[in-house]
Amino acid sequence: MYITRDLERAIAEAIHGGKVVILYGSRQTGKTTLVERLLSAEDVREGGVVTLSGDVRDERELLAYETMTPEKARSIIGEAKTLFVDEAQKIQDIGLTLKIIHDRLKDVRVVATGSSSFELSEEVGEPLTGRMDEYVLSPLSFSELARHSSAVVERNSLAIRLLYGSYPDVVKCVSDEKRRRTLKSLCSAYLFKDVLKWQSLKNSDMLGKLVKALALQVGGEVSYKEVGDLIGIDNETVGTYVERLEKAFVVFRLPAFSRNIRNELKKSKKIYFCDTGIRNAVIGNFLPLDSREDTGHLFENYVIAERLKNNRLRDRDVQTFFWRVKGSGTNEIDYLEESAEKGLVAYEFKWNPAKAAKSKCPKVFAEAYPDARWQCISRENYVEFVTGMI
Repeated sequence: MYITRDLERAIAEAIHGGKVVILYGSRQTGKTTLVERLLSAEDVREGGVVTLSGDVRDERELLAYETMTPEKARSIIGEAKTLFVDEAQKIQDIGLTLKIIHDRLKDVRVVATGSSSFELSEEVGEPLTGRMDEYVLSPLSFSELARHSSAVVERNSLAIRLLYGSYPDVVKCVSDEKRRRTLKSLCSAYLFKDVLKWQSLKNSDMLGKLVKALALQVGGEVSYKEVGDLIGIDNETVGTYVERLEKAFVVFRLPAFSRNIRNELKKSKKIYFCDTGIRNAVIGNFLPLDSREDTGHLFENYVIAERLKNNRLRDRDVQTFFWRVKGSGTNEIDYLEESAEKGLVAYEFKWNPAKAAKSKCPKVFAEAYPDARWQCISRENYVEFVTGMI
């Protein structure tokens, strides 16, 4: 079962656009499958495609920069018009190698994938400045899944998405038991590999404790010091781990919004998971939504992650935040977007539609930001939110 990805058209056009195409994304989001599908197009296939992988030692050595010359590159690629380098972050100085190929072999298209943006982006960033188009492939989006089945079917699958997420292999499972097994395998075998192998981050037990602590705080403000005290490491190390988790597409941070009020939070942050299934697998909780206390936070995590996918796909120039006034739990807003297109828009999330109907914009916020718009998102209108319609 193949599910068409929203990025397909953009990447297909980029492949013919004369620049190196770089596709990031966490492991098992379908990067290789997507690229292979695009490279199987008749016009690309007829020109010939050479595929090499950073997972294969001989192929890593073949692309080593220290021995790379235009002549060697030509001998590797031959008459083919396309080079595909999978897991490129594992090849040292791959950016310099791809620069040689791009600059000296003008007739060759280059596509590379990487599951670790902090490795691959550092490798390709400076050498390929002005020479590359970059994309991020996330777990499946609401739009992709709705297009594959129907909007009605996907809307009715909200509980499944909150509990098990949207990784392709999980979506394909036909039972909850298989979904749980697949998520457990994904967490243990793939997801944290890129984080643990980065320089000195070798403590898998500590990483597991940190990720679990973050998972239990979804929807709340995160203090690196408090987390560090809880698991026994300093706050700087916590920050380093969080940064690497973010660049490995496991979590994302939401900063506090502050402009006018003295007691607004300024340096706080919230941390969410890129996929709610991963979050639940980390804490080992797949209880039904009506039997758990964190359903509202799961809903909040899911809709924000989906909104960010949609913003990235549409290439919207938007900044994202949360807002709260110190010392008052009621004066807070879950999510804000600020853009030249729409100005400042505030969103509150309520799992229960009845509570959403009674929800109001905090008076302190409305008075401080009179030009801002405010809207409450619940199960009844979340589709419009995650697809960018509101």
